[in-house]
Amino acid sequence: MSEAISLQDSVQFLRGVGPARAHEFASLGIRTIGDLIEHFPFRHEHRPKSQPIGTLSELGAPATLIGELRRVRERKLPDKHVIHAEIIDATGRCFLRWFNSPYLAERLGNGVIVRVSGRLEAVGDWAGMTNPQTHIFAPEADPFSQDKDQYEPIYPATGKLSSQDIRRALRPILHAAADRVEEILPEELRTRRRLPPRRTAILRIHEPTSADDAEHARRRLAYDEFLVMQLAMRMRRRSQDRRKDTPEITTTPRIDERIRARLPFALTPGQDEAVRVIRADMTSPQPMNRLLQGDVGCGKTVVALYAALTTVANGAQAAILVPTEILARQHYEKTSAFLAGSQVRVVLLTGELSASARRDALERIRRGEADLVIGTHALIEGDVRFRRLALIVIDEQHRFGVAQRHALRGKGPAPHTLVMTATPIPRSLAMTVFGDLDVTVIPDRPPGRRPVATSLVPPSQQERAWRDVRERLFAGEQAFIVYPLVEESESLPLKSATQELERLSAGPLSGLALGVVHGRMRSEEKDRVMTDFRDGRIRALLATTVIEVGVDVPEATMMIVEHAERFGISQLHQLRGRIGRGDRPAWCLLMTGSDAPSETALARLRVLCETDDGFRIAEEDLRLRGPGELLGTRQHGLPVFKVADVGRDLDLLQQSRDDAVRVLDGDPELSHPEHDALRRCLLAQYADALGYVDVG
Repeated sequence: MSEAISLQDSVQFLRGVGPARAHEFASLGIRTIGDLIEHFPFRHEHRPKSQPIGTLSELGAPATLIGELRRVRERKLPDKHVIHAEIIDATGRCFLRWFNSPYLAERLGNGVIVRVSGRLEAVGDWAGMTNPQTHIFAPEADPFSQDKDQYEPIYPATGKLSSQDIRRALRPILHAAADRVEEILPEELRTRRRLPPRRTAILRIHEPTSADDAEHARRRLAYDEFLVMQLAMRMRRRSQDRRKDTPEITTTPRIDERIRARLPFALTPGQDEAVRVIRADMTSPQPMNRLLQGDVGCGKTVVALYAALTTVANGAQAAILVPTEILARQHYEKTSAFLAGSQVRVVLLTGELSASARRDALERIRRGEADLVIGTHALIEGDVRFRRLALIVIDEQHRFGVAQRHALRGKGPAPHTLVMTATPIPRSLAMTVFGDLDVTVIPDRPPGRRPVATSLVPPSQQERAWRDVRERLFAGEQAFIVYPLVEESESLPLKSATQELERLSAGPLSGLALGVVHGRMRSEEKDRVMTDFRDGRIRALLATTVIEVGVDVPEATMMIVEHAERFGISQLHQLRGRIGRGDRPAWCLLMTGSDAPSETALARLRVLCETDDGFRIAEEDLRLRGPGELLGTRQHGLPVFKVADVGRDLDLLQQSRDDAVRVLDGDPELSHPEHDALRRCLLAQYADALGYVDVG
């Protein structure tokens, strides 16, 4: 390329790329040179300075060798391609082999000088390396002129585009491109936080001279990601707070008395406090944006129902969005029972309604003849129109993307929003995903709720465990048996719900009534099976995680989870929250697969055996698995962080939060000249999301 390089130039014109390979780059989101230099490595491999071959001693240790190739030979087999060679220097020789690297065959030959880096292994009686990183020197080059510790960047790649391919495309243009990088931070802020220039950070993360060098660069770039995100969220929240057209929902003593009389039990102190802050929010002409957290079974749904009934008492409509058909019907049935004999009109809207039932529901919603609407994703569809929607409640928020939540908010001028989750979210993650949402936690343990005894069951103990389960089932108890798959998978050696039904019916649980429920079943089938289970006609229910959220069977006392290592511990905590709701002791068995789980997986499962504190479990899940795994689904509409790590960069997250507030207090629209670059970066990353980041 010419020296007049531009960050907007296509990568297609880089040496060694071309149109076909440009398509592979595009699959990684790399279309321009600017995209390429901001495709950051996710780790760096240490390639130590070379050592004489005769000093090699420790198997498994990384090593770098410089020497001459001898006895190079190539073998082509039907299923693989192998290159064998020896590398020699004045002190000894080492055996080398490369599998399925035919592109090296033409370049490697007797007498070629190479630098190889890899882990030392025994190959017969030889010291050897398999698939070492290989650099081939030109005949006139001095191989020792750059012999030093190196930190090789490892990039996110694809099956057709390797990390090395990305590195080869980037290296020749890196410095010229970095010269075009715009500094996005005002000088005062960068100096106060003692951050290197953005250009320097980009160069260092691609070409670090030490591990510390790479980490310092990563932290500067992580700070940028956090700051831009915090600015986007706060600008949207401030814009939302300026609105004055939200219906003001007030609660009189008479309304409060009538609602409480409808509830089947007195509110706990935690529920009362949640109701108090929600009532205060809803009396404002500014829309409520509140996240309600609480452990499984703490009574969030009752708090949401209180808010909905307050809304209805003010002559407005409320909508409750839930993730599954089963849960929607369960909420509808319970709410209808609570409100039997009242004038509150409750409507169910799901994708499984018949065409005529759906038309009737839509017409009632449009006319304002539906006071409280409970539904699934069907609520979001374009033909759903409310007469006066003043409150939306989103249950199990992590099951919905940002765009979906925003679509529901668009059904009213600026409705109050209550977002709920039974997956306790650590403060650091709440700051990231929910921005400036107000957070309320219900800390109470559910009244009368017993702790669930949880045990880890390896394959060697599972036969005995199934005998115990059988005994308890014949004694009148009930069990959930949870699997990660609906049907047997050819790619994963995991047990499935449908496959196991036959095995358990003929073996450990023979003579007992068993049922299966999963997300692929029609709602009528699921309802029939769940009703049979609730009524005791089915003793054990085999299921996927469709029962994770909200399914309530008080008589169920056992939870058996197959391949427990395949689940996040926050998800497992939710699952076991389905049991222990009655008078009898509850028991959760975490069964591991036949392949020995890693020590990390076992450590996660042991946390569940030690505690039922949902927040401690969530913090541990965040530490071990990261925010994407904890939430269960990606929060659509927000860019994925390239280098920031919520688990380990909490200090940067807090700094960026404080700095975003300071910047916007002085320049609410980022219109000052020193914020031009920051504003451009914000719009480039969040143009699509700025309309709805305030709801997470």
